[in-house]
Amino acid sequence: MMDKTYNPNAIEKHWYAFWEQNNFFAPKGEGKPFCLMIPPPNVTGSLHMGHGFGTTLMDILVRFHRMTGDKTLWQPGTDHAGIATQMVVERQLMLEGKSRHDLGREAFEKKVWEWKAESGNTITRQLRELGVTVDWDREKFTMDESFSFAVREAFIRLYNEGFIYRGTRLVNWDPKLLTAISDLEVINEEEEGQLWHIRYPLVGIQGHLTIATTRPETLLGDTALAVHPDDTRYARFIGKEVQLPLTGRTIPVIADEYVDKDFGSGVVKITPAHDFNDYAIGQRHHLKMINIFTPDAHLNENAPNAYQGLERFAAREQIVKDLSVLGLIEKVEKHTLKIPRGDRSGVVIEPYLTKQWFMNMKALAEPALSAVKEGNIKFIPENWTKTYYQWLENIEDWCISRQLWWGHRIPVWYDENGNTYVGHNEGDVRATYNISTDTDLLQENDVLDTWFSSGLWPFATLGWPNETEDLKTFYPTNILVTGFDIIFFWVARMIMMGLKFMEDVPFKEVYITGLIRDAEGQKMSKSKGNILDPLDLIHGISLDDLVYKRVYGLLQPRMAQKIEKATREQYPDGIKAYGTDALRFTFAALATHGREIRFDTGRLEGYRNFCNKLWNAARYVLMNTENKSLSDKKHFSFPDKWILSRLQNTIESARIALKDYRFDLFAQSLYEFTWNEYCDWYLELSKPLLNSDKSNEEELSGTRHTLIFVLEHITRLIHPIIPFITEEIWQRINKDSHKVSIMWESYPIVDKKLKNPAIETEMAWVQNIIVTVRTIRSEMNIAPGKPLSILLNKGTSLDKERFKSHETFIMTLAKLEKVTWLKDGEPHPESATALLGELEILIPMKGLINKAEESERLKKEIVKLKKEVARSETKLRNPNFVEKAPRDVIEKEQVKLEDIQNTLKKLEQQLERIEAF
Repeated sequence: MMDKTYNPNAIEKHWYAFWEQNNFFAPKGEGKPFCLMIPPPNVTGSLHMGHGFGTTLMDILVRFHRMTGDKTLWQPGTDHAGIATQMVVERQLMLEGKSRHDLGREAFEKKVWEWKAESGNTITRQLRELGVTVDWDREKFTMDESFSFAVREAFIRLYNEGFIYRGTRLVNWDPKLLTAISDLEVINEEEEGQLWHIRYPLVGIQGHLTIATTRPETLLGDTALAVHPDDTRYARFIGKEVQLPLTGRTIPVIADEYVDKDFGSGVVKITPAHDFNDYAIGQRHHLKMINIFTPDAHLNENAPNAYQGLERFAAREQIVKDLSVLGLIEKVEKHTLKIPRGDRSGVVIEPYLTKQWFMNMKALAEPALSAVKEGNIKFIPENWTKTYYQWLENIEDWCISRQLWWGHRIPVWYDENGNTYVGHNEGDVRATYNISTDTDLLQENDVLDTWFSSGLWPFATLGWPNETEDLKTFYPTNILVTGFDIIFFWVARMIMMGLKFMEDVPFKEVYITGLIRDAEGQKMSKSKGNILDPLDLIHGISLDDLVYKRVYGLLQPRMAQKIEKATREQYPDGIKAYGTDALRFTFAALATHGREIRFDTGRLEGYRNFCNKLWNAARYVLMNTENKSLSDKKHFSFPDKWILSRLQNTIESARIALKDYRFDLFAQSLYEFTWNEYCDWYLELSKPLLNSDKSNEEELSGTRHTLIFVLEHITRLIHPIIPFITEEIWQRINKDSHKVSIMWESYPIVDKKLKNPAIETEMAWVQNIIVTVRTIRSEMNIAPGKPLSILLNKGTSLDKERFKSHETFIMTLAKLEKVTWLKDGEPHPESATALLGELEILIPMKGLINKAEESERLKKEIVKLKKEVARSETKLRNPNFVEKAPRDVIEKEQVKLEDIQNTLKKLEQQLERIEAF
């Protein structure tokens, strides 16, 4: 017997262990291959809402395809996360008073592997709690030897074909981590700063040119001033020179169309070694590149002696003082600007001129563009195609080297003359290039950007460069599910690498998910205190623990107090345990094709109630079918035929929605059928049949069969979304069978023989009568359980025929004690009336309500609502509120006003009807 109360924690761990121990996640069968690659989370990571959202959608697809008979592989794995992992281990060493340099490279790498063995698998354990059915036996790590071999092989081939080269160029440089980083690892956020207007004296003539800069320290590396060629104000200065303050150097005034003549003074300083736009201008005009910083952002020997050795911001302060003394500061303004900070270190990133390894991307980008334009890869939603095109059409060479110790060490060796050799190892290099052991070789210290190895993920995980059976079977994969923020950094590079090495696309479709935001549409961040942890939503968390979790680590006391206050107001009782199934259903229901997804725990509560509803429905069905005899001959009643027909429509709509990747419509169709049609209607309609003394064995067998048949189909239909509760119910339905798991049962298909539009139309008529009576009962504040007498007037012969056929159901579900058909023109007492086609439904009010009391109650409620409407309208007319309040706050107030006005209108209509009696 099922427990009375649905308790997700009691079933979820049990069933996941059952699935995993029985190796149910491995690809099986002879069906067509279906393969999906998990975007490898960082080995340092822990589960967040984005992971929860994306992996839920992937698992829905995987479970569906497995149930359709496809040979299904969901390939798991983790990324070595070069910078993040190195930082974690270096912090541990700092606590011991050591650095990686104290250990040396080999010992440090060993230390990282030890950390991974102890602490590096947190996220894979957490993913299991979401119910994901990746084939854990195939789990890959980007630093595994087999994967590392593939990375080296890719580098060697690309180098030998001329795609990879070493050169001195401008890169994003982290002065704390002392490495180049990718654009993705740079966070640009608005901060308050200053704009210094600095005079550059003209050489040989009176006067000066004024520039505005937010980084006055970089002027020491200026090699030109630039104006727009069409700017008549400065045409006479083009080709002239100005004195570069504080340096004793002179620099030219050049013309370049990059300059915005309408911004500021129309003159800009050009520092090619410390600004990406300036770098491009410097190349066009063959300007000298002067790097004024050391790797840790102190001023180097290229700066005047007075500033050498100063940290960059200390140098800024001194330079501004010296410029002021010379009278070269024209003015200083407050200025809001975007500051680039390293997402790991938090320090300001410097555009830095340094020797790095690069990959020439233009030749690789062309076939990647064609693959999408020719329809070999489809983006869903399609609008992301434009984003993909824009990046590839303007692609720059990729800096693939990082100055780290943890990662794939670049497979390059140098001899004492600086000659370069590539190979898998030193022995391979000596054999390939015929280098004797008398010649010393030194391996490159840098490692590859993590995205280089990630770009090989779809085929290296399947065994490339070996021609494995998995590679033949599952490549190209079917679909990639990922966020829009890595279209450039990962998606495009996988496409380029796949076309280069496999001569085929890595996947046929790319489903781009939206970004999970809070209920108010705000980005989730620690500083806002609005981050939600999926595991807290699954298991629950006390208020004190939630406060500690959100505030811990924040060093600014005011911020900590603010976050604690907001958390206590928002979650006074902490967060209750909702269970994995409810969370997964919420994710699915929110998965529209929009760019942003607002996550509201109110929705989560609703889907927790849905799971509870399904649980109680299963209890009812099993109580009425277990150990009950089923005749071989079955008579199917009108409700039986109706629900079987509706089931076919639901199967059809569910399959269409999932085929179109409309997870929201998929969830919605299954929710509405299960809750509204099966639970609220069919189960109630089954009660008169099961409880009637007049029902014969064939009728009872028909209803019992339908109850269990539809419930079993519901579990299979909705299993991809809520796997745990459906497995539990399905197992109880099939406890006496040889079947092992719902995971390996077929996904329902439409049975056209069970479709019956005529019965659905007739049932809609029955439902309308019942709903009409219930609505009048609610509007007139009549007790839900009070038996009613109603009058039916007019109507067609079909109405009378239908009522006669379904009288028992109507009387039972509408809670009626008497129904009287009026004769033509027959008078009737004062009644609440509703019209259903030509049929009038009348409920005499005498004795049902106290007219005076009900009128008084409604009048008081109307007065109260009118005050709320006036208050809200005044607020929305207030310029201070409309101009200063955040948009989402204003929208919330507008929705609130609309809801109140709608309620007010309904109450006024009720009052009119009551006073008309």
